[in-house]
Formats: sequence, structure tokens, C-alpha cells
Amino acid sequence: MRRTKEDAEKTRLKVIEAALKLFSRNGYSQTTLAMIATEAGYSRGPIYWHFKNKDELYEAVIAYSQQPLEALVSQAREETNPLQAIDNFVDAWFRLLVEDRWYRQSFEILLNKTEFTDSMARTIRRERQLTRAIINMFSHRLADIDLPEKNQKTDATADNLGILCYTYLMGITQSWLFNPRLFSLGELQPLFRERFRIMVGLTDR
Repeated sequence: MRRTKEDAEKTRLKVIEAALKLFSRNGYSQTTLAMIATEAGYSRGPIYWHFKNKDELYEAVIAYSQQPLEALVSQAREETNPLQAIDNFVDAWFRLLVEDRWYRQSFEILLNKTEFTDSMARTIRRERQLTRAIINMFSHRLADIDLPEKNQKTDATADNLGILCYTYLMGITQSWLFNPRLFSLGELQPLFRERFRIMVGLTDR
């Protein structure tokens, strides 16, 4: 029977779903293509139809966290109101982690379940570019805001605050993904958002 594009895409997504599950559970190095094929309910043939090797499949898996963040950066840059742009980005960062399982698994795999090798150079390069884009977005948007005088008297420049914003969000994310039972990200999201704004001087204590 002839395969349609729709059938091919369903197969591709099923393979990615299986890879997300197994990479998240076992780690990248301890998961084989044979294990992924079994989990997806296929032979290895359909996997090789879409991905030439495990590294290319890994790249597709990690894209499920990279692509949404890249889109959020673009939106934040285009938003007219810089304060609203920052608030929207922070809210979306936490919302995606809580509500989007594939996004969350992809992020977890990248942070906690991967031993990086030279074969992953393209994925690592994209991640580093994304990191720099997020920091630059925060820096530029903060530069558009009249920050309190107390910031101007310290080393809290817009560039340094951009780094602080990124490390703050990543610290919460890393801690929660490593041990989700430590706290409820959904319940504490309003607190984290409030403390974020205080931290960078967007609101008073």
C-alpha cells in the first residue's frame, strides 16, 4: 500500500515520541535505535527512512524545546512594550514547561540526560546561539526601560541583567526538571515571576 505524506509524518512523530520517552528515562547514551523502534512499534527501517542515525534523531528531539524558545525570542523583540515583552517571555517559559510534555521532555534531555559528543556539534551550536539570543533579548529590552537609579549606581547594567535573567530562569528550570517533586512549578510560577521582576529592578519590594 502506498504511503501518503500524512502517514509518513505520523510515523516520524511516533518515532520522535518514543525517542523523547526513552531519552528522558534512560539518557541518550543508554538508548539505542532498536529500543526506540520497539517502543514506537516499528522495525528500525522506518527510523532510517526519516533519520540517518541516532544523532540526527536527537537533533529533532531537542528542536522541540529550541524552536518554541526561538519563536518567543522573536516575539519579545517585536513587542512594542518592553516590560510586557519581558513579562510575556517569562510567563511563556514557565507555561511551556508545565503544560507541554514534549517541550518539557526535550528540555530535560538536553539538561540532564545527555553526554555531549563531537557528533552533536550542530545541536550544541544551535543551543549556544539560542542562549546568546535570549540574553541579548533581555539586555536590549531592559535597555529600553528606565531602570531604577539604584541599578545605575552598581554593576547592574542592562547587559549584566540580561545574563542574570537567563541564569535565574535556567536555575529554576534545572532544579525542577532534576527533581519535580521538590516544588510545584505551576503553583510557584506567580512567585517566581514576582521575584524575577524585583531582581532586575522592574518593581519595588
